[in-house]
Amino acid sequence: MLQLDKIEELQSIIKNNPTDFQTRKELAILLIDAGFNEEALQNLLYLAKTFTNDELIFYNLGVVYEKLKKFDKACENYEKAIELNSEFIDAIYNLGLVYTELKMYESAIMCFEKVLKDDNTDSNSYFNLGLVYFKTKDYNQAMTNFQKTIELNDEDIYAHFYIGNIFKEMGDLNSAKQKFHKVLELSPDYSWAYYNIAVIDYEQGDIENAKNNLVNTLNLNPMDEEAYKILVKIFTREKNIKMAMSLLDSAIENCNKSGDFHYIKGEIYKRMKSFDKAKEEFTKAIKFSSKLSYPKEVIEKELNAL
Repeated sequence: MLQLDKIEELQSIIKNNPTDFQTRKELAILLIDAGFNEEALQNLLYLAKTFTNDELIFYNLGVVYEKLKKFDKACENYEKAIELNSEFIDAIYNLGLVYTELKMYESAIMCFEKVLKDDNTDSNSYFNLGLVYFKTKDYNQAMTNFQKTIELNDEDIYAHFYIGNIFKEMGDLNSAKQKFHKVLELSPDYSWAYYNIAVIDYEQGDIENAKNNLVNTLNLNPMDEEAYKILVKIFTREKNIKMAMSLLDSAIENCNKSGDFHYIKGEIYKRMKSFDKAKEEFTKAIKFSSKLSYPKEVIEKELNAL
């Protein structure tokens, strides 16, 4: 039986008998699996009123709230599940993820360490420990845990990616590039790896490779604003204004009319002494100031000067 057909069957049973709790529990799990989180939530809340000591109900409430990005509520329900069963490892692990989202990093570390005490081969917990330490800029501890992750699972592209970022933060650019290339071996479509290699190429003065890797980045992710900015800067310096303007037009189209690209376009027009076009772009930059990283006051001053 198809999943949706089974959901409809269970819903029909509950409609005729709302207190058929076992069917409602089964339905809630199916709804979560099918992505109907709001519907699952309503059924689980109904069950939680009756089964106040059922850790699985509160665990699944945590899962649904986490999927809905209501992390405070997810936290509350995972904690309740653990209160009812202190060895509920899945709830402890998920609580660690929620604590990370809430930036409660010390609490997150305690959760993942408890999971690893139960199973010291859990590569996901090592990865998430690494991520917490990375977010708190404790790069030594982050490196230790990411390295442990790939010892257990060498195909974890995200662990390799973060190790590359740690090398980059520490100034070891060649080791960073090696790690980003490792990511691409494992996942050739990972645009962020191309972008990070491009940034290192650019910083090292390898402009041709930087251009190639930025083009690869944008082919895979046409919404990467930073890739556009570096590539436009390169073409502008090479006096290839036609290509720079073409890229800016693509960036404006793909990046939801970011004010930044109108500002950059205005600056290029101003250097070309196309002042009317510059004014037009500066005006648009201010109009789309919700996505503007340049000071609005500076643009207004330039606009007034023109």
